[in-house]
Order: sequence, then C-alpha cells, then structure tokens
Amino acid sequence: MGINSESDTSADLQIGPTSLGAVRLFIVSGGTEIPMDFTPEEAEEIADEIRSCAAVARSVKAKR
Repeated sequence: MGINSESDTSADLQIGPTSLGAVRLFIVSGGTEIPMDFTPEEAEEIADEIRSCAAVARSVKAKR
C-alpha cells in the first residue's frame, strides 16, 4: 500500500505533549497501538509538511 492507495482501514489518532517534553502521536487500529514520540522541533517539521501537503491537495481535483 502506498500514499495513493485507498483503503477501508480506519484508525484513531491522538496527538499531545508527554510529561517528558515530547510530542506524541498515538495511533490505534484494531488491536494495534503505535506510540510515536518526537522532539518539539521534529513535531514542527511534521506540521510544516502536513500544511504543505494540504496546500498541494487543495489544488488537485478529486478523481471519484
């Protein structure tokens, strides 16, 4: 599966700060839990990438 592959799989995403000063993305799908910790700087880089991708996605016409 890649970025452009559609899927019926669903997951829950929680985002928040940890008590150790990290930013955690916590993903739950079925019985699988994936905690991903990032430094504040890494989290800001990820946020910038998400904003950039959102801007590109707005300019793409959906093919449905």
